[in-house]
Amino acid sequence: MSQHVGWESSAQAWIDSNGDEGDRSRRYVLDPAVLRRLKTRAFTTALDVGCGEGRFCRVMQSLGIKTVGIDPTKALLGVARERDPDGDYRCESAENLSFSDASFELVISYLSLIDIPDFRAAIAEMARVLKPGGLLLVVNLTDFQTAGMSKGWRLSWRGALKEFAIDNYSIEKPALVEWSGIKVENWHRPLDAYMQTYLGAGLRLNHYEHPMPSDENAQFSAKYRRVPWFNLMEWAKPETAGDML
Repeated sequence: MSQHVGWESSAQAWIDSNGDEGDRSRRYVLDPAVLRRLKTRAFTTALDVGCGEGRFCRVMQSLGIKTVGIDPTKALLGVARERDPDGDYRCESAENLSFSDASFELVISYLSLIDIPDFRAAIAEMARVLKPGGLLLVVNLTDFQTAGMSKGWRLSWRGALKEFAIDNYSIEKPALVEWSGIKVENWHRPLDAYMQTYLGAGLRLNHYEHPMPSDENAQFSAKYRRVPWFNLMEWAKPETAGDML
């Protein structure tokens, strides 16, 4: 299954599911955590890698950040341009960015690395286009979640969630996932594969967390507290080559 074809055919279902403000996990789990990190300093330029329908570009613009969004899915980019006619949205792959070195103060990958087959090339490209002193902000599914995609939660004989099954953790592999009419491939990689790639790109880890829900609904919150669902990493590009030592 081609990743781009999967997203092209699922684009309308994604748009219908997320609306203008994103789904519940974005509104109540991820956005608050990401916005806290964005407000730690004044960014003026940002690249959104895997911008989809442009929702988070518009969020960053509301903070005064000039954004460029890239995505390989033309159907999603069409909606981004409709909703933000003055925005800059380009059809590109993360593995081969068209921008010059050191073009952006901030690069953000908001749940897009799981969709990218060659994540090593993508991370290298994101580091390349960062200005020295700039930040790469990554939201991703945890390796616990992606390792359990093929099995997930097991139920007790009473029908309650009993345990979350993880299998073949060390093997990088795609899995077909479906929800709300969306049918795409998501990739599992063990955490060390990601960490070694960030470090190999010369980046330094500033911040790591598992975002937790701000919603008071107990059933909704339990889903994210029982098994870490997402991680949020902030990686810095050193000011000089000497800072990397």
